[in-house]
Amino acid sequence: MVLKKKPSDPWPTITGEYEVGNPESPVAVCTCGSHLHNADLIKAGAALAGPCKTENIGIEKMVANVIANPNIRFVLITGMEVKGHITGQAIEAFTQSGIDKEGRIIGAKGAIPFIQNLTPEAIERWKEQVEAVMMMNTEDIGAITSKVKELASKDPGALDVEPMAIEIKEGGE
Repeated sequence: MVLKKKPSDPWPTITGEYEVGNPESPVAVCTCGSHLHNADLIKAGAALAGPCKTENIGIEKMVANVIANPNIRFVLITGMEVKGHITGQAIEAFTQSGIDKEGRIIGAKGAIPFIQNLTPEAIERWKEQVEAVMMMNTEDIGAITSKVKELASKDPGALDVEPMAIEIKEGGE
């Protein structure tokens, strides 16, 4: 049996347009700009499922919820790209390369790919904890739920760390 950890309390830590499933699942699904039937993704085994529309605060909120749950090891990036923001590509770039000294996501092509609320420790945790699985530009719920099930079957177990709680401030609060 693989290691499971208790996520933060409460979990998820940041509210959003997502559905919550089993917190012990290793899969979170980001549907970028698509509004898919998240309940189907949860039923397939996702811990979290919902859109992420911006390449800055949206990514920060997603990171905050994922690193607050060490059981999540895969983030399936799917749905249609958000015009201008190019969020899916930004998530992939962020996971692979992190940010530069100015907070810009290295390699991101979107309009404003700047991370302001994540500490270097939070970014490192994300990069250590999750694998971004790219399935962009599909809204085929059958294909996406199959991928969720496949990833869940490959559960490597929780990252052996405590949940990391971070605060996200919007609009210069």
